Amino acid sequence: MVTLQDLKRISDYEWEIPQSYRPDMRVPVRLFATRRMLEDVIKDKSLEQAVNAATLPGLVGHVIVMPDMHQGYGFPIGGVAATRFPEGVISPGGIGYDINCGVRLLGSQISFEAANPWLDDLATALNQLCPSGVGEKGVVRASEAELEEVCRQGSRWALKRGMASEADLRRTEEAGCVVGADPTRVSKRARERGRPQLGSLGAGNHFIEIDLVEQVFDAQAASVMGLEQGRLAVQIHCGSRGFGHQICTDYVEEFQAAVRRYGIHLVDRELVCAPLNSPEGQDYLAAMRCAANYAFANRQILANSARKAFEQVLAGKVKDWQLHQVYDICHNMGKIETHVIEGERIKVCVHRKGATRAFGPGSPELPEEYRPIGQPVLVPGSMGTASWVLAGTEASMEHSFGSSCHGSGRLMSRHEAKRNVRGEKLRQDLEAEGIHIRAGSMAGLAEEAPQAYKDVDQVVQAVVGGGIARKVARLHPLAVIKG
Repeated sequence: MVTLQDLKRISDYEWEIPQSYRPDMRVPVRLFATRRMLEDVIKDKSLEQAVNAATLPGLVGHVIVMPDMHQGYGFPIGGVAATRFPEGVISPGGIGYDINCGVRLLGSQISFEAANPWLDDLATALNQLCPSGVGEKGVVRASEAELEEVCRQGSRWALKRGMASEADLRRTEEAGCVVGADPTRVSKRARERGRPQLGSLGAGNHFIEIDLVEQVFDAQAASVMGLEQGRLAVQIHCGSRGFGHQICTDYVEEFQAAVRRYGIHLVDRELVCAPLNSPEGQDYLAAMRCAANYAFANRQILANSARKAFEQVLAGKVKDWQLHQVYDICHNMGKIETHVIEGERIKVCVHRKGATRAFGPGSPELPEEYRPIGQPVLVPGSMGTASWVLAGTEASMEHSFGSSCHGSGRLMSRHEAKRNVRGEKLRQDLEAEGIHIRAGSMAGLAEEAPQAYKDVDQVVQAVVGGGIARKVARLHPLAVIKG
């Protein structure tokens, strides 16, 4: 078990588990966190999982762990690992079951004062127009042919059907479509689960939230993003629903045999993997990209539904009620990228699991308007706490493969939260604070209680202190819709 004494302090916000900690580690583990946060982290197995991840073949640089880290399947959530392309491995557990789970932020010119009388109606309209809940069907019931188009086109599929704009796509990571998706690599069961769920939120920690832009820290960046203090914004957090989950399940099972076939020794069977240049690795990459594009389309359709809700409630009552896209980011993905590692430009597969891209200023992958300021990094908190908009930095490119944290990170398991929190009491408390709540179940609400999560302000302070992101704006929740 990793202890605080095993960690080497780099700075107040950066720590290392040296490669010498265990003889089978191929690279060191680098952590972004304060000492106080590490005291909580060592209570679960996330650091042990990071050390295990550091044994995988083909790794370069460091395994990185963000301050919102907590225990996951094989890899810790909040983990980033890069394997050399094409001979290194790809691991579904290093990407996660909810492939391309991510966050979309919509901004507006709607003032809090103008919208305040209508916030409860907005929460109801969002709840009605954005289906949520376990196994819930979506706005779109796709045919087999339409599902294949979604897999190949992502958000552009929604654009062709009038549910997106070119500006939406430009302000989406990868322009809303990862190249290289192949629906023939997706199982029949995954297709069956995916067809009826397009345009749905799901359950668990997924949500739609109306926020107030409470404070702006970087006026120039906020202006470029269209964020203004005192105005409303909307966050949408969801992923690839049952479609992505089934693809991950299928390949975790298939890779159990692949590791034996390629003679890969694993310290934890949840780290199953295959060489990127093997038939198995290529098949998973092609299927994972289908799920990624499905998730982009899913969030786009939900954004369209959110716009309909705002129109339904505010048109004729509030001026400039439209919602514009700030950005859409992935936080469960494997991406082929080129990074400078120890002075050498190396093509790698960056696994980000519960971590987002945070590309710095000048990155050609960013839309033109964001190149001077760096990529928007969206960090949702929990229902009763703040969320943050950050921006990527040059240091994130040097120290974390252009990555940052993705949220506040769990402190309690879902079972522990349900044991300690009564959903109905939580709803009453949040509504007493002026936060309008719509939830599919009180048990589900209790699982996501604010006390089940870390302090998002401390998480943000750790990545800002570590230099891998900078503050742009802080958001305050006004209404939350959960499955």
